[in-house]
Amino acid sequence: MTAAVVAAVWASATHSFSKFAQAELQLIAGQGVAGDTHCGVTVKHRSRVAKDPTQPNLRQVHLIQGELFDELARRGFGVQPGKLGENLTTRGIDLLALPRDTELHIGGEVVLRLTGLRNPCPQIENFETGLLRAVVGKAANGELVRKAGAMSVVLAGGVVRPGDTISVRLPPLPHARLERV
Repeated sequence: MTAAVVAAVWASATHSFSKFAQAELQLIAGQGVAGDTHCGVTVKHRSRVAKDPTQPNLRQVHLIQGELFDELARRGFGVQPGKLGENLTTRGIDLLALPRDTELHIGGEVVLRLTGLRNPCPQIENFETGLLRAVVGKAANGELVRKAGAMSVVLAGGVVRPGDTISVRLPPLPHARLERV
C-alpha cells in the first residue's frame, strides 16, 4: 500500500477560480492558509459572505485527491491539479470516504480536521464544458456524489510541502459521513 502524501500545494491571494503552485504553505491554526484569499476565522467564499459574513469558516483548507485528476483525464478532460482551486492535492488517500471530524496529520506539525465536502459551483462548468457533471454524479441509490474535494479547518498550524506524509486519525464512533459544507 502506498503512503498518503501531499502531492502539491496551492494558494491565491485573490478570488480566482484556480490557485497557483507554491513551494510550501504556512497554515495558521483556526484560520487556514497564510496569504490565501480564503484564510480567516469567518467565511470568505463570496456566496457565503453575502448570506452571513459572521459564519465560521469551515472551508479553511480545500483538499482534492490527485486520483480525481487521473479519472478526469481518462474521461477526456484536460483539467490539471490546482485548477479546481484546491490548496492541497493529495495522493494515496480516499478523502471522500473519510468521516467528518477525521484528523489529517501532515508532516511533523500540521493537523487538519475534515468538516465536509466541497459543493462544486457553476464556475466549474465555465472552466471546461461537462466538468460539473463529471465531479457531481448520482450513486446507484440516487444520492448526490460530490467528488470536488474535502474541506477542513486547521487545528495545528505549520508548514506543508509537497512530499509530506499524511496520517489519518478517525474520530470516535459513531462516524458521521462528510456532507456538503
